[in-house]
Amino acid sequence: MSQDTHQQDTSDAVDEIVAAWAVEMPELDTTAKHVTGRIIRLGALFQQAFGESSATVGLENADFGILAALRRAGPDHAVTPTELARRRMMTSGGMTAAIDRLDRRGLVERVPNPADRRGSLVRLTDAGRDAIDQAVVLQQDVEHRMVEPLDDEEVAQLTGLLRRLLLAVDPDTPTRG
Repeated sequence: MSQDTHQQDTSDAVDEIVAAWAVEMPELDTTAKHVTGRIIRLGALFQQAFGESSATVGLENADFGILAALRRAGPDHAVTPTELARRRMMTSGGMTAAIDRLDRRGLVERVPNPADRRGSLVRLTDAGRDAIDQAVVLQQDVEHRMVEPLDDEEVAQLTGLLRRLLLAVDPDTPTRG
């Protein structure tokens, strides 16, 4: 791995961190930190911006994730609580509390599961669908604004590189054995 050969005249927070490690522990190989540090920092900045946009329609980040998973669940917009917890990588207890909170707000409802008489499904209400649809459009605007400094070729290149990295390290990748 080599340092960014296209580094501009300005440095960012990661450059400062790497430089500090070079002084404190010169034997440390910080080449990967140039990538991982930027991914972590960008992730935090994206989450902050997404949270701010979701808040304008009264949703927290956790609410957004649950409602978005339901919105993507197909025409019924309903899944079992267990499946919803799996999709959101949450514990069943945490998911129960989140569903209860969203149910009290009228954004989701529990309905009987026709495939399992003992179970239930969590389904978006009309109010939940309206809220998540508004939030998704706002998030899309944030996403476009945040990648705007890149041209189309750079977006395509970065997309390919990030996909390759994600496929290599994500244990939940469907193609992994």
